[in-house]
Amino acid sequence: MLRLLLVWLIHTVALLAVAYMMSSVQIASLSTALIAAALLGLANTVVRPILVLLTLPVTVLTLGLFLFVINGVIFLGIAHLVPGFQVAGLWAAILAAIVYSIISFLISALILR
Repeated sequence: MLRLLLVWLIHTVALLAVAYMMSSVQIASLSTALIAAALLGLANTVVRPILVLLTLPVTVLTLGLFLFVINGVIFLGIAHLVPGFQVAGLWAAILAAIVYSIISFLISALILR
């Protein structure tokens, strides 16, 4: 349980870092970031595998690059669901999802060793 809470906080910090680094991503408050990070984790656990399976032919044709679009769509979808979390558009969401993944990975590698 403690590890789950720690991972949630790591993803919240990563989301706040993305908002700090990219002007196209805006987060109104810490509570907004906590909610958005929880929903991103839930969407990546439940929705992403379904989308990957449904778009498998396109993903194969693009040699896996379509996965970036799926991640961006999920990021943009969560931004539409959570008030106070805004992303400028699909391309900004794709780039933000990439940066979010990198930052989350680096923080997790440092803390969860």
